[in-house]
Amino acid sequence: MNNSVLLVSLGGVLASAAPILFAVIGETISERAGVLNLSMNGLILIAAMGSFAVALATNSVVLGFVAGAAIGGLVALVVAFASLTLGQSQVAVGFVLAMLCRDLSYFLGSPIMGKVGPRISQVPIPLLDRIPILGPLFFQQDVMTYLSFVLIFAAWFFIFRTRPGLVLRGMGEKPAAAYIRGENVSRLQYVYAIVGGAIAGLAGPIYSLSVKAGWKGTISGLDGIGWIVLSITIFGGWNPFRAAIGAYLFALLQWLGLVLQPSLPSVPSQVLQVAPFPLMILTLLLVNIGSAEWVDRTLARLPENVRKDISRVLRALNAKPPASLGEPFKKE
Repeated sequence: MNNSVLLVSLGGVLASAAPILFAVIGETISERAGVLNLSMNGLILIAAMGSFAVALATNSVVLGFVAGAAIGGLVALVVAFASLTLGQSQVAVGFVLAMLCRDLSYFLGSPIMGKVGPRISQVPIPLLDRIPILGPLFFQQDVMTYLSFVLIFAAWFFIFRTRPGLVLRGMGEKPAAAYIRGENVSRLQYVYAIVGGAIAGLAGPIYSLSVKAGWKGTISGLDGIGWIVLSITIFGGWNPFRAAIGAYLFALLQWLGLVLQPSLPSVPSQVLQVAPFPLMILTLLLVNIGSAEWVDRTLARLPENVRKDISRVLRALNAKPPASLGEPFKKE
């Protein structure tokens, strides 16, 4: 593989990570507000199908993306209403919706399965696309991939550098304190749940109108992505920058599975295709393993220098969820 092909391939990794980034950051915003949206797997599937159907009917990718965001926001609204207003378990509601939306996407998408529709194309940025190495990687992408780069920084800045972001974090940690300071916690949780769902919903059309253009039903390869999104949200420590690392890592593992397949003919292709999923799960375990007692006991037996280095890595990976995640706020 020559350098130019390698750069184009790595640029493809960045593009294939874009839908995961949108979904992870959408879920991060929702969970920062204390609303756990476990419907992510079904949400992405039905948004991918619905957005492709709209784009196919209207011949407009813009309307397709609007439909994807609207579907994601609607699914999140159901989660918020069932949990915040009706007091139902967010875990149960999200899991049921994940299954329901997945099956609905396959059923409702049957008439359009395999059809050729519009898709977004690459938009190289003049001059910047000619920069060695950086040009093929970052400046020969489509609009949504560019927006994924912007979204990382915009979400981080909003969450950690603005007053509304401070309120958002406060609702996930101590909603009662936010309420005492005059914030309408329930309304804001609705807003951020819907906004997070809409952002995550954009992952659907990025798949069906770009990365994996079209709707192919059960063979689309999207089933399971939503669960990876949830695990990357945890791996990312509810921080957009760390979440981006997780998204790019997963996309890179998927790409390596394709690259290594010709070199490992004795290994079944299915093994390499599913390998990124258990590898991400193992990576996720490292996030919280540092707080386990048996880890402390094991580290105590190691030389001091080694113990300090390992402890430093485990502390860097450690992440705690918002304290009130999944617990509907109730006024006393």
